[in-house]
Amino acid sequence: MSDANPHISGRALGVLISGRGSNLQALVDAVRDGRLDATIAVVISNRADAPGLVRARDAGIDAIAIDHRAFPSREDFERAMIGELRGRGVSLVCLAGFMRLLGRTFLDEFQNAILNIHPSLLPAFPGVDAQRQAWAHGVKVAGVTVHLVTGELDGGPIVAQAAVPVRDDDTPETLAARILIEEHRIYAEAVKTILDGGWTIEGRRFVRG
Repeated sequence: MSDANPHISGRALGVLISGRGSNLQALVDAVRDGRLDATIAVVISNRADAPGLVRARDAGIDAIAIDHRAFPSREDFERAMIGELRGRGVSLVCLAGFMRLLGRTFLDEFQNAILNIHPSLLPAFPGVDAQRQAWAHGVKVAGVTVHLVTGELDGGPIVAQAAVPVRDDDTPETLAARILIEEHRIYAEAVKTILDGGWTIEGRRFVRG
């Protein structure tokens, strides 16, 4: 069964972060360089001290902190984020190191319109510290995945992947650094794919038109 996405009707992005925002910077650079025809309408962090907020403001992007701890429930926190995103016309949400699980309130509002980037070749090594997981497991090829976000942790339809060979002399840190280079390269490409449309979801598969 195919499920086309009815929600991507503009090219305004909202980026959610919790930390340094290096993948946010990759998106900022892609927009600035003309490789990505989009506008980053707002950056939201659940931490007021996230360095990525400074990155955004330095680039002239509206950046706000919404502390999840200030709300009585996850639903209330997510409604606050939804209000900020929809108020700025955001049609696609990009997670860039956002360290909160999204619940049904948010997922239903942005169905098939939330992207996440994960430093492994999913479905291998979901969850935290994926680079160390891959290194410890002794795989010969690691990598990065951009996927649509669903209620399943790191389990949504895969939009793009890039492989990174694991060297015998790698450490978790050197492997993570090489994976990060590929993260920065493919995230903007995946965002462009989503915004350009012509794709469907068939079961778990992301299918380009």
